[in-house]
Amino acid sequence: MLTYDLIVIGFGKAGKTLAAKLASAGKKVALIERNKAMYGGTCINIGCIPTKTLLVAAEKNLSFDEVMATKNTITSRLNGKNYATIAGTGVDIIDAEAHFVSNKVIEIQAGDEKQELTAETIVINTGAVSNVLPIPGLSTSKNVFDSTGIQNLEQLPEKLGILGGGNIGLEFAGLYNKLGSKVTVLDALDTFLPRAEPSIAALAKQYMEEDGIELLQNIHTTEIKNDGDQVLVVTENETYRFDALLYATGRKPNVEPLQLENTDIELTERGAIKVDKHCQTNVPGVFAVGDVNGGLQFTYISLDDFRVVYSYLAGDGSYTLEDRLNVPNTMFITPALSQVGLTESQAADLKLPYAVKEIPVAAMPRGHVNGDLRGAFKAVVNTETKEILGATIFSEGSQEIINIITVAMDNKIPYTYFTKQIFTHPTLAENLNDLFAI
Repeated sequence: MLTYDLIVIGFGKAGKTLAAKLASAGKKVALIERNKAMYGGTCINIGCIPTKTLLVAAEKNLSFDEVMATKNTITSRLNGKNYATIAGTGVDIIDAEAHFVSNKVIEIQAGDEKQELTAETIVINTGAVSNVLPIPGLSTSKNVFDSTGIQNLEQLPEKLGILGGGNIGLEFAGLYNKLGSKVTVLDALDTFLPRAEPSIAALAKQYMEEDGIELLQNIHTTEIKNDGDQVLVVTENETYRFDALLYATGRKPNVEPLQLENTDIELTERGAIKVDKHCQTNVPGVFAVGDVNGGLQFTYISLDDFRVVYSYLAGDGSYTLEDRLNVPNTMFITPALSQVGLTESQAADLKLPYAVKEIPVAAMPRGHVNGDLRGAFKAVVNTETKEILGATIFSEGSQEIINIITVAMDNKIPYTYFTKQIFTHPTLAENLNDLFAI
């Protein structure tokens, strides 16, 4: 049996960063990854980077083949760079399947070869997998894809159906619509973007429909089947016919291959690995980081999980999940939709003393310069403490602007500060002067 100081299962953001840090400090570290195509984790290979690359390439009006080739070039480059960077720190990168034999013993298998490894510290970093709903035919019909498969099509579908109206579904709807597919989104929810500000959600729906995307709510699918190469989606009231179907019905923690039944590691009711404020499981020395521990499924949350575990292993343990403050998010539709903190309805439900303000992009000079007047900014503030409670930025570049507001919220900078902040001109960010003049 091989003994290490640290074993990391999975090449995601948190695990790879921790492996490199501790190896650089002289620790003996093994990083196990079953799929060479996943060096670097979900974000680099099948998540944020390839999908945003596809979108940017599509906006340049490249052909479908050129768009896919651009994506493949960039993901391959970053995949290789991640391998070289981690290997360069002295980490043993092992290409193999891994599962637990007991609390601190891992069995790896590559082909017919098996080997047992052990370490005092083990970090589970296996990410998430697509959630396959129990719809008859979903997993057996051809030309039905998850968010990974839809990135690797050989030809553009003339008609694309999408099950699910969340971040993944809507981002791919915008992408494939831009590439030239006729896109229909079938969402089981009765409200479009239910967690967004209603006024902003209404604008987003309007823009997507103006761009040619069909958005259908309260659609309950009962069966999926094929008619030749076409995909038939049978619902309670109607049957829809597509050339390809994407199911974007969420992602769940990837725990099944780990065989945790051989350990004392506990799961949450939702099937994630249960962790404490240090990302440590109920088995001392075994940690779970990134999507697998049931937190928000963002690569920047995985990076923050690294900070938590590194603080515990190499510091004083003072930085914990309890110190995590406001987490911004962006949906990369057109324009990008970014949010942080509370919405107006959430502030009202909490009975906080609040005020709101909303400004359309059409009232902003930079919107006219850009020739794009779509979108709006909305802020929610506490009228007594002067703190920013939340904000929604729906515009070009919102993914950058939202970070300014998040910094202010984390540091309890009063919203009134923004009224006198000096911004460059002409920019969209300068409109924060007016937005917070509440």
